[in-house]
Amino acid sequence: MGLKPADIAKQSAVQNLMDSIDARQQEMVDTVIAWSKVNSGSRNLEGLAKMEALVVEAFKELDPEIEYIQLADGEGVTPAGDVETLENGRSIRIFKRPEANRRVLMTGHTDTVFAVNHAFQTPTWLDDNTLNGPGVADMKGGILVMLNALRALEASPYSSSLGWEVLLSPDEETGSLGSAPILADRARAADIGMTYEPALSDGTLAGARKGSGNFVMVVEGKAAHAGREFFEGRNAVVLLAEIIGALSALTNGRPGLTVNPAVISGGVAPNVVPDKALCRFNVRLEDPSDAGWFENELQKIVAEFSVRDGFAVRLHGGINRPPKAISEANQLLMDAIADCGDELGIRVAYVPTGGCCEGNNLAAAGLPNVDTLGVRGGLIHSADEFVMVDSFAERAKLSALILMAFAAGALDDVLAAKAKEA
Repeated sequence: MGLKPADIAKQSAVQNLMDSIDARQQEMVDTVIAWSKVNSGSRNLEGLAKMEALVVEAFKELDPEIEYIQLADGEGVTPAGDVETLENGRSIRIFKRPEANRRVLMTGHTDTVFAVNHAFQTPTWLDDNTLNGPGVADMKGGILVMLNALRALEASPYSSSLGWEVLLSPDEETGSLGSAPILADRARAADIGMTYEPALSDGTLAGARKGSGNFVMVVEGKAAHAGREFFEGRNAVVLLAEIIGALSALTNGRPGLTVNPAVISGGVAPNVVPDKALCRFNVRLEDPSDAGWFENELQKIVAEFSVRDGFAVRLHGGINRPPKAISEANQLLMDAIADCGDELGIRVAYVPTGGCCEGNNLAAAGLPNVDTLGVRGGLIHSADEFVMVDSFAERAKLSALILMAFAAGALDDVLAAKAKEA
């Protein structure tokens, strides 16, 4: 094994690099404010292109190679229950020294959950250390943490020993359906993963994560006049109500598995028997083997209700993020990152969560990773999203030390454990 994180952190050259990150604190804040004003909702392709250009320009000083990967079109289900084609943006690969013996994949996303017509478009100061704005934490702030950590790495004596790749997706907030194959491919080419979702406001990081899937159940019946020809109709809303009960009953069918019927639509007027209705629902699961069980139960529900006279039932969607369990290699990586935090006076603690992110995808591809290395913040996916601005320099220094420690060989036990797990 090479040096320990403590040995690296004590070097005067490294301490000077940490000071240089502190000196760029205001620059990071100014940049996230500017970036936050660019709407880059997942379906706003024009806004995503603007965000892409800003990010690429910022990373050019590192003299990397850059590749753009157009994502395939996806599918969605309209409120009327019809299947529609959804155009995706493109992923960005920014990389350097891919031939190195140690390789890190750093992932993030340029999209936010806020549509182009959403009311939340402008950053606002809540106090001297709290900035409210779209994407300031999730995760335009995270991209800036990556950039400034890499700036320090490239100026360090360890840069030549590490190959790094930044992969930024335009569809993380909609489940990474288009970018999932790219995430898996690049994960297989790396040794460790670092993802820049925000940490909690107190600095806590995510450990194990549940898996997730999004589905739509569509029921087609027969329209009729609710007064003159009521019994000629087939009420899709009524049948959907039964189906929702069956879906909800699957909760706790496996330990920790939950089903959330969330969005319901159907019918056109009170005096018309509704001929179409749909329910959008989400599943969360703890064990990868539960995916097959759950999808089999869904097919049973479809088969049971499809035989009702005059009705048709269709299921769309799937499990897009497998659960992220903590392997031995992943635990060793988490411990090493906590050691780096100790050297910088940053307490690093981990908690399991039901939330999902690209870390699920990386783990499913066999890559040990920590996926909340971004800024400290909270209330993401709402108009109350905020970032603690003092965390920009703090988190960039943490990532910089992780990268240098990895390059120096201080994380080689992670690589050995990963090799055994392969």
